[in-house]
Amino acid sequence: MWLMRPLQERSTRIFLGVLFASLVIVSVLHVFMPQNSALYVSAYTVTLLGKYLCYALLAVAVDLVWGYLGILSLGHGAFFALGGYAMGMYLMRQIGDRGVYGDPVLPDFMVFLNWQELPWYWLGFDMAWFAFIMVLLAPGLLALVFGFLAFRSRVTGVYLSIITQALTFALMLAFFRNEMGFGGNNGLTDFKDILGFDLRTDATRLGLFIATGIALAIGYVICRGIVTSKLGRVSVACRDAEARTRFLGYRVERVQLFVFVVSAMLAGVAGALYVPQVGIINPSEFSPLFSIEVVVWVALGGRATLYGAVIGAILVNYGKTVFTGIMPDAWLFALGGLFVLVTVFLPKGIAGLLFRTKKADNTDKPPTAHEAIA
Repeated sequence: MWLMRPLQERSTRIFLGVLFASLVIVSVLHVFMPQNSALYVSAYTVTLLGKYLCYALLAVAVDLVWGYLGILSLGHGAFFALGGYAMGMYLMRQIGDRGVYGDPVLPDFMVFLNWQELPWYWLGFDMAWFAFIMVLLAPGLLALVFGFLAFRSRVTGVYLSIITQALTFALMLAFFRNEMGFGGNNGLTDFKDILGFDLRTDATRLGLFIATGIALAIGYVICRGIVTSKLGRVSVACRDAEARTRFLGYRVERVQLFVFVVSAMLAGVAGALYVPQVGIINPSEFSPLFSIEVVVWVALGGRATLYGAVIGAILVNYGKTVFTGIMPDAWLFALGGLFVLVTVFLPKGIAGLLFRTKKADNTDKPPTAHEAIA
């Protein structure tokens, strides 16, 4: 089975081992260590680490299309936000009459804006299974429609990047409007519970952290399964020699569309896991700047490695947490300087440095276009 192939790779086993060991260590230090111990991991830190893992899954999704397909998407924040809004709508419906206005059906912001009934697109979100399907379906359908039109028209390069950025900017402007029915500028917040578990308890926060780590592991294995399959080899061929790949008879548009949709759905899952941990989702998640920042994570970590994207996402966001507390006004300058330094001295990212210190498995290296389509 194609999903079992990545488990035979040494790099994948190392990645999964480090990930699961980290989940166990954090869980043990949080549950069993006394709060006055230097080794104790607080609930706040658990939630912060869970947010990092959500960003890591988003970075893996971006690396799948950029690193192996050659599509520089500057709009993956839109798929991330759509998955987050789908989860947020479910969490809002779970509040019921515990809201400020006590309406058992309408969320508080709708009562405040004098809405008389629940919009049709909110129906069904009181059921967990429906909401979880929409987490995948909403970003997947958007990627399917957008990708079909773009790839069929053979829009490539910087033009495709600009269009993806325009897409997420348009969605951001739309979701800012109160009449859209998604909370406007304030978004969705004041969540109470998920699947019957109180979101304010430490046990639920730890459970979300572990669930995010498992989702990252599954997403990573899915991506490795794709890139090590024939589809992955054709994707690399499309990246390096698209015209030649077309000449050999491959339907490049179908390959691009499939990988793009899978990537969008993974981004949606990341957004869905992000929302209950941070407690809010608003239109700022659609910001084009956020999508550009994700690309920086991947570039710093190492493009076309997947695990490099995880490293980049965690390190950059950890640095953001530290530097925004020390010098909040200079954080973006620090990020830009870091990006320049890595580009100059580590053009293949942090993962490239690992390749220098230790020879990697041949399966970890993406094939050239000639190897892929020969």
